[in-house]
Amino acid sequence: MRTILEKPASVARGPERTAPTPWYRRPALLPWVWALVLCLLYSTVAVRRHQLMRTTGYDLGIFEQAVRAYAELRAPVVPLRGDGFNLLGDHFHPLLAALAPLYRLWPSPLTLLVAQSALLALAAVPLVRWADRALGRRAAHVVALGYGLSWGVASAAAFDFHEVTLAVPLLACCLEALGRRRWRTAVAWAAPLLLVKEDLGLTLAAVGGYIALTGRASRGALRLGLATAAAGLLGSLLEIKVLLPALDPSGVYAHGGNLAAAHGSLLGALAHAPLDLLRPETKATTLVLVFAPSALLALRSPLALLTLPTLGWRLASENGFHWGTAFHYSAILMPVVFAALIDVLGRESDPRRLRAPLVTVLAVTGVLLPSFPLAQLAQRATWHSTGHLRAARALLEEIPDGATVAASNRLAPQLTSRCTVVLFPTFPVGGRLYAYPAKDLPPPTAEWIIHDSQAPEAWPYKPGHWPYPLPQQLAELRAAQRDQGYELVARRDGITLLHRARAPRPRS
Repeated sequence: MRTILEKPASVARGPERTAPTPWYRRPALLPWVWALVLCLLYSTVAVRRHQLMRTTGYDLGIFEQAVRAYAELRAPVVPLRGDGFNLLGDHFHPLLAALAPLYRLWPSPLTLLVAQSALLALAAVPLVRWADRALGRRAAHVVALGYGLSWGVASAAAFDFHEVTLAVPLLACCLEALGRRRWRTAVAWAAPLLLVKEDLGLTLAAVGGYIALTGRASRGALRLGLATAAAGLLGSLLEIKVLLPALDPSGVYAHGGNLAAAHGSLLGALAHAPLDLLRPETKATTLVLVFAPSALLALRSPLALLTLPTLGWRLASENGFHWGTAFHYSAILMPVVFAALIDVLGRESDPRRLRAPLVTVLAVTGVLLPSFPLAQLAQRATWHSTGHLRAARALLEEIPDGATVAASNRLAPQLTSRCTVVLFPTFPVGGRLYAYPAKDLPPPTAEWIIHDSQAPEAWPYKPGHWPYPLPQQLAELRAAQRDQGYELVARRDGITLLHRARAPRPRS
């Protein structure tokens, strides 16, 4: 018998309660957690490289001078590129001004490096959100790891600052909208690409072409796609043919020579194009590596066509830096590759068949990781400060704020937040770097010269075309002391600091 103190089982237990989901596992927060983790990862690499003086005047110093000008409500005139050189005449990137308020609050090259890290990490948010919704939680984690540790993103995060990183989260959001067939939203996210760099109008045109082909059954989607494609093509054409030449000191598009015909005629160039796009073998290797993070599955999605504009101009370029996997050129491709992967896997009706491709993506990520910059975090040299670095910092502190300085490439970004800096020993003239003999170089006019004879100075010159070998640089230093009124302030561990103390004598 049940006593009066006993209660029915349903009353005794009360209503069933489920344990609350931890905040970090909630679907809405998962992408942002990944973005935060990736931002911290990229920032650590970028900031540590700057502390080790591995960043350069070309390009971190250049972009800092531009953003500093915007923050001071001036045109983006960049002394590192030449006297009075407006950086909008080099590449068309007015959206760079969006970083000016941040720089005004924290005037430092680290502002640009952390902002770049955040922009690259933000691109993971729409990709992870889409993967979580379409493929499930495990696949979302794989996409986050695959994109976040991909070599294209790592190479950008660990090489100074570049305007193209503004386009990476915009394109990722556009791709998510394309995957959900929200055509107008996709165009809204892609339209600002025209303000990031002149070639990205071609990517906007590719977005329009994708909408026109995929949504052609709808008259509205077809019209929107065609209008977007036309706007992208016309926008790039206007920037390349009108705006950039108008702002460039020489009155031409500065990078047009990268696509110059190498075979003497248009017909000859077209005849050789199929093979030229794949030779030297560096180009073929890069093509494979672009799609490798998706285990090549991205090639099965029509979204992969959005890589063609960027891959096309890079492979057709005569600049060898554009062909390989270094620098920032592949960052814009990584969101496309992983969006295409999500698109392909989303067609799979049996979730159990997702396991093999996802494991393969993780395996490829793990294999490629040690060969690219994020692996620097595991290297002892990354966390070790040398006597050379301490000597460089001590001599940099000798230069007062507001001074004009001619600096070695790797010392320039250490000064651009507080001084007016030009590059030593090239002294850009009219926005160009000329490979003159030492005696024909324009004489230095800066108050200070600081030169590091131990730092590698290969960038920004093409492989095999460095016009100022170390003996010639040292000859320029001696000439500055002998003829240009500079006196030696200090010399430590291969670093020389000079200060102009008298009027220069005419060069013989």
